[in-house]
Amino acid sequence: MKELSVAEFGRRLAHLLVSLFILLCVTFVIGRVLPTDPVGAIVGELADPAAYAAMRTRLGLDLPIYQQFLLYLNGLAHGDFGTAVLTGNPVSSDLAQAFPATFELATLAVIISTFVGVPLGLVAALFRDSVIDKVARVVALVGHSIPVFWFGIVGLVIFYAGLNWVGGPGRIDVFYEGLVTPQTGLLLVDSLLQGETEIFWNALGHIILPAIILAYAAMAYITRMTRSFTLEQLSQDYVIAARAKGVSPFGTIWRHVLPNIAVQLITILAISYGGLLEGAVVTEIVFSWPGIGQYMTNALMIGDMNAIVAGTIIVGFIFMLLNFLADVAYATFDPRMREAAQ
Repeated sequence: MKELSVAEFGRRLAHLLVSLFILLCVTFVIGRVLPTDPVGAIVGELADPAAYAAMRTRLGLDLPIYQQFLLYLNGLAHGDFGTAVLTGNPVSSDLAQAFPATFELATLAVIISTFVGVPLGLVAALFRDSVIDKVARVVALVGHSIPVFWFGIVGLVIFYAGLNWVGGPGRIDVFYEGLVTPQTGLLLVDSLLQGETEIFWNALGHIILPAIILAYAAMAYITRMTRSFTLEQLSQDYVIAARAKGVSPFGTIWRHVLPNIAVQLITILAISYGGLLEGAVVTEIVFSWPGIGQYMTNALMIGDMNAIVAGTIIVGFIFMLLNFLADVAYATFDPRMREAAQ
């Protein structure tokens, strides 16, 4: 296996950095152009004009836009996203508390979507135009067509309010809050590390429904793409030769097809994971999940642009980083991509 050249890696890294800089520019300009008044949100609508002007100067809003941007970049270089109007805390501190909840939810969702979507796509392709294939395509179509918030509301009505199979909104029941000392920020992991099995099962009961609902849309995409990749490989000569040698259909899939589509699947899973981190906003609102999505939504309600811009940058950076890693993996393990780059 030939490794990706240093020059090619540097080129892709440069593209990532340029994309990140463009994201910073766009989010900053949007944060300044939107008809919101961050000064008024801090000092109040009835504040004295002198206090209003002093706060405006303190925030640097009386400076030209390019100077404001340079000051913002300098703050980012030191990990300073500004102060949140909603909490009065540094935005970086708020995001550090909110991000683990989103990360935990999205990670469990991508695990579920992978372990369901990939096998379903493989089987659907293997039994093309069969009942299994038709069911898989219908499942994928429903996942793409119906909004996540509708699934969330219906899920809460049926499985929480009706059957009481899962926990309700929130990350954990109120009387368990504060009993687990945050170490990783992931409640499931921290509760197990501290031997709090009762809290672990309670947290699992709360996260399982939003994770499944969030995973459904990603699973539909993964299933459709896996089926497409597999169908393409099943028509190749090496598969026909393997079948002629007596290799079973499932053996052909496991030993020959799956290794050849692995790199493509890595790319799809990375895109899906980034999409889950980005798309968890609606799910977090429905389930009152204390993650970045709910934090940004609350900030948007009061025009807290520091929090909104910072959350957008964090989510955008993660999405770009996952795509960068998938792109590097694709170029490293797929010889056709290496030849095209030379």
